[in-house]
Amino acid sequence: MENDNAVRVRGLVKRYPDKVAVDGVDLDIHRGEVFALLGPNGAGKTTTVEILEGYRHADEGKVDVLGSDPAHADRVWRSRIGIVAQTTRDEAVLSVAEMVTHFAGYYPNPRDPEQVIAAVGLQEKRKARIRSLSGGQRRRLDVALGVIGNPELLFLDEPTTGFDPEARRQFWTLIEELRTEGTTILLTTHYLDEAEHLADRVGVIADGRMIEVATPDTLGGRGARTARVSWLSADGVREVRTDQPTAEVARLMTEYGGAEVPELEVRRPSLEDIYLELIGSVATAPALEGALR
Repeated sequence: MENDNAVRVRGLVKRYPDKVAVDGVDLDIHRGEVFALLGPNGAGKTTTVEILEGYRHADEGKVDVLGSDPAHADRVWRSRIGIVAQTTRDEAVLSVAEMVTHFAGYYPNPRDPEQVIAAVGLQEKRKARIRSLSGGQRRRLDVALGVIGNPELLFLDEPTTGFDPEARRQFWTLIEELRTEGTTILLTTHYLDEAEHLADRVGVIADGRMIEVATPDTLGGRGARTARVSWLSADGVREVRTDQPTAEVARLMTEYGGAEVPELEVRRPSLEDIYLELIGSVATAPALEGALR
């Protein structure tokens, strides 16, 4: 494994009796980066992540995570990763503080339990029994248990499902702090704003294949896409599509004599627009192949 890669995957294949779930995926995740893996349900995200975590075995390909093949990794390797899965734990008789402190004892170099509880927004619930928590609060507890071991690599599978907007922002702050400390993070999420805010790079997987890996700003040629410049004129809202939005804005400013252009807005395709376009192109490919036969 190259020194700057926490994860290195080449030619990953996983087959099930009725389908090929992962079909020749290549993937590098750099140490210290937040990488978001995006894709529709059934695209192969969960299978890929479970192979990286060591819970499933690959049928073909090479997988290297923190210098080891997860399929044959030992307990020391497991102590270096953290996992926040979609399912929640149900040790309902314990309190939040008891649960987090208990899990801290599994690791050689854990984070401080009280700091973790505060970071996920459960300080006021630290003495509450887990059975009394709401769904969103239980999800915050899952995040706390995932980060308590101070992992080098953290897997986050839909971590903010059930979070209210304030809790999501608190979680984003926690992730940014972990990145600053050097933690590598693999995030799967259906919230495109979350991926855009947190991820250094994103990968789009569809039909078991990695379609593209890029920064959120450049995915699918996003930065070079045609922009929409709109403003409010005397005749109503006007809009121009252009590959040179700066030149169009300069022209408008000249037209308005250097004054403020009313309700001026410049928009390029959002990450969601590009994502839907990428997965849509995969969905239409089989139909097109069939039509050409």
